[in-house]
Amino acid sequence: MQTRLSICLYSSDEHLTQLLTHHLSGDRYRLHIIDQLEDLVPFLEDHSETIDCLIVKQEPSILPLFNQLYEQGTLVPVIIFEDKVESSDNVEPPTFLYHSAEVRYRVKELDEIQVTIDRAITKFLHLGPSCFLTDQSLSSQRDIGTEKNQSFLLLQQRRLAEKLKERLGYLGVYYKRNPKYFYRNLSPEDKRELLKELMANYREIILNYFDEDSEVNQAIDQFVNQAFFADISVSRVLEIHMELMDEFSQQLKLEGRSEEILLDYRLTIIDILAHLGEMYRRCIPRGDLLFDLLNQID
Repeated sequence: MQTRLSICLYSSDEHLTQLLTHHLSGDRYRLHIIDQLEDLVPFLEDHSETIDCLIVKQEPSILPLFNQLYEQGTLVPVIIFEDKVESSDNVEPPTFLYHSAEVRYRVKELDEIQVTIDRAITKFLHLGPSCFLTDQSLSSQRDIGTEKNQSFLLLQQRRLAEKLKERLGYLGVYYKRNPKYFYRNLSPEDKRELLKELMANYREIILNYFDEDSEVNQAIDQFVNQAFFADISVSRVLEIHMELMDEFSQQLKLEGRSEEILLDYRLTIIDILAHLGEMYRRCIPRGDLLFDLLNQID
């Protein structure tokens, strides 16, 4: 049985709700309808890891809602219904209300809502871990929520990818990365920042790798996802490992302790490279799995 996509619809427009309920009925979707704004945030907080797409009707309360979701680290694919879109080809305007993968949509085009849901999810999967997710959030809000948002983003992308793999049978949806966020295409400053973040995350993995009570597996997943979406090479990951081992070696020498303990962390780099290598292997699309859907999404 194919895995259904879980859709959350928020709208005070009863007519729109009825139309969407009709278009999203059947075995493909599980639709959750919220008609009161005060009920939406608690619902998304409780179901942030299971909601595959949020559909909302644009109204004055939407921007404060998105700001609140962003601040608390709740990031999901989203479709924003508008009565009017200043574009003849439905291209999103440059200003984002929630994050840069949101999709603006005309109310009168409900017949294409299923393709649009797939498009919104695919754009969300394209979001790079180091990108700014919104243009309108204040810088202080970015600073407070950036690390939490990026961690949740990676986990949400992975979960969605697995669900799409089950439902569509196509790994390439997940692995269509955006070259804009590849390491080699970043500015020198962004490259330094990315490597600094990778080094800090890898340090935490090393320090907690043999701790049975830690969430090291989740940390490894986040590190590997971040490296993958930035197209970081295996050799670069090895450099990070060796640089950190050299640092620990010098510290052990200063403390008069043996360096042999560092040999155990060969397991860490083997573990990480195995995960990363599998992701790169899967990112090569198979010709017999290409779907016309992807052409529609693009």
